[in-house]
Amino acid sequence: MDQQKLTEKAIALLQELISIQSFSSEEDKTADAIEAWFKEFNIPFKREKNNVYAFNKYYDESKPLLLLNSHHDTVKPNSAYTKDPFHPHIEDGKLFGLGSNDAGGCLVSLIATFTHFYAQENLSHNIVLVASAEEESSGPNGLNSMLPILPKIDVAIVGEPTLMNLAIAEKGLVVFEGKVSGTPSHAAHPNDNNAIYNTIEVLQWFKDYKFPKVSEVLGEVKLTVTQISAGNQHNVVPGHVDLVIDVRVNDCYSNKEIADILTAEAPCEVKPRSLRLNSSSINKEHPLVKSGLALGRSSYGSPTLSDQAALYCQSLKLGPGDSTRSHSADEFIYVAEIEEGIDLYIKILQGFLKQ
Repeated sequence: MDQQKLTEKAIALLQELISIQSFSSEEDKTADAIEAWFKEFNIPFKREKNNVYAFNKYYDESKPLLLLNSHHDTVKPNSAYTKDPFHPHIEDGKLFGLGSNDAGGCLVSLIATFTHFYAQENLSHNIVLVASAEEESSGPNGLNSMLPILPKIDVAIVGEPTLMNLAIAEKGLVVFEGKVSGTPSHAAHPNDNNAIYNTIEVLQWFKDYKFPKVSEVLGEVKLTVTQISAGNQHNVVPGHVDLVIDVRVNDCYSNKEIADILTAEAPCEVKPRSLRLNSSSINKEHPLVKSGLALGRSSYGSPTLSDQAALYCQSLKLGPGDSTRSHSADEFIYVAEIEEGIDLYIKILQGFLKQ
């Protein structure tokens, strides 16, 4: 099938995926639709829970493995939607619908690209396509659950909206639970150890704190207090204030290093929820990156998290669409972005796989 027909079918698949509710952990029906694509093209595939995956026809164990990955789960639509989030339709070149931009456009573009290369011989790498679940929730049954099942991956493209520019690094994430303590009391009596008042200095400390190491690609570590809660009635001074601190980690630190630093230096009790979502990157001199740069694409460091955090290999985040549209009301992707995305994916891989 020529590239134009493949692109038309990919857009039709995206419209079908949009029409199916696929919140994280509820992706069984979109997994069925992805299976139907592989059946139509006579491509053998496997399924692990709601993850669908397939290998290229001429898989050779002596060759390194390239992973092509994007996800088919979505967040829930926010209350500001004015259009039906499950009604895919095109207006002024925009394909509207929940998950169209994040990351349906990337997923169908990668599926089409994989299909293009599936039966080609003498490639420098094997290829595995994984349409994964539970990315939005960082759940236990997503790409992370596939890594013990798959052969060793040498390099990966993770499909997320980047305007088809090359995100050669991505910040990691550590979320901390914080607790500011004080003395509980009746509001009518003096109390010079009010946990809420103690929080003022703690919040200022977090606002002013800077991690010293700055990444050339990802910039500073970004620390933000995002939630605060305390008390349950007006006449009781609470014994503690609970905080949530969101830390976006650059590639100068491991998540454990960040946790050790904050645990030692923060002016309140802090405890990380998880240390598994590390920063990720790919060498700018990697042939996959050089193939993209040769086509006039730019490179940058991404502040947003993706399934790259689950990978142990070098990885590149790349895909059609714009990340600023992700999780927005009346989400859309331009049809032309999908067309360009498939074309550029194929050209980048042609430059990489024919070496």
